[in-house]
Amino acid sequence: MTKVLVLYYSSYGHIEQMADAVAEGARAGGAEVDIRRVAETAPQSVVEAAHFKTDTKHAEIEGPDALVNYDAIIVGAPTRFGRMPAQMAQFWDTTGAQWFSGALVGKVGGAFTATASQHGGQETTLFSIITNLLHHGMTIVGLDYGFQAQMGVDAVKGGTPYGASTIADGDGSRQPSKDELDGARYQGKRIAETAAKLAA
Repeated sequence: MTKVLVLYYSSYGHIEQMADAVAEGARAGGAEVDIRRVAETAPQSVVEAAHFKTDTKHAEIEGPDALVNYDAIIVGAPTRFGRMPAQMAQFWDTTGAQWFSGALVGKVGGAFTATASQHGGQETTLFSIITNLLHHGMTIVGLDYGFQAQMGVDAVKGGTPYGASTIADGDGSRQPSKDELDGARYQGKRIAETAAKLAA
């Protein structure tokens, strides 16, 4: 059975919800799925002052060596000034040994994100994640236009061809919509199916 890792960082729970949806989609695509989060590296004073969500049902990833156990890795993180946050970047900065050995070459990768506003850097954040995956030799699968709910201007919605996304509003009050969660499921399923085909 194809093995998929959904690896995420979430400050307020939006990406955590998206990670669960991505995992649902990957399971629907026939994969065995693990969900892991990266470590919180912000000072405790910042975590408390910003009211970060610290309770989670997902375990922290054991370290970069764990990546080699999967056929696909789907990475989710919110934006920080149009790029992935330091917490996720710090994790990928520890993967030099895996890069040097080519341990992730040929695996399938994807990305998903959240921003406060519609123009808050979703695509640049996705590319900041995807760039790391490409340097590791991974094959990228985005949120293709087979998922038509990302189209149109009838409602505020995330979703880009580069990956699933949601919009949280400046105070974090907006939660992922049905369309956004469905997009995450669609992308997870497509990645699982692609990984299975490549593994075969």
